[in-house]
Amino acid sequence: MPPGPAPNAWPDDACLGAGLPEAAEQELALAGLHYGDPARALQHLERARELAPGHFAVDIGFYRFHFYQGRPDAALYIAEQCLARAAHELGMGRDWRDVAPEAADFAGFTPLPRFFLFALKGYAYLNLRLGRIAEGERALAKLAELDALDRLKGRVLKAVLVPEAEDD
Repeated sequence: MPPGPAPNAWPDDACLGAGLPEAAEQELALAGLHYGDPARALQHLERARELAPGHFAVDIGFYRFHFYQGRPDAALYIAEQCLARAAHELGMGRDWRDVAPEAADFAGFTPLPRFFLFALKGYAYLNLRLGRIAEGERALAKLAELDALDRLKGRVLKAVLVPEAEDD
């Protein structure tokens, strides 16, 4: 994955598609249309990446592709990259473990902090599904710390995927 743009090069709502060139948006749409043909869908995703290197919307497209194609290791890699980049864009360093609740407006649920939380939830989920329970639980604990209102339903995820957590 290319390193992406310099910090703050994309608008805060880039994860919602802001700043995405129309041609890249078309490639993402074509990737969705050709989901049943993974090789062709991947070609469209690669083309979108060429047209909009480092754009969060393209990263989301890759994440969804790998996730729904049953490629959890590849989806986890994308989630890790998204977490690091979102943290960096928010001026929080690159390691999600070091993020404090006051580091961004997590309660305000604005696009980039919300994207960071969604990437963290995906990272947690994939680690749990891959049997990396301790790492998944650490990520869910950080999600609960940052998303105090539980808007992303991390507690539900924990209850479903970590059954012993029901006693908490």
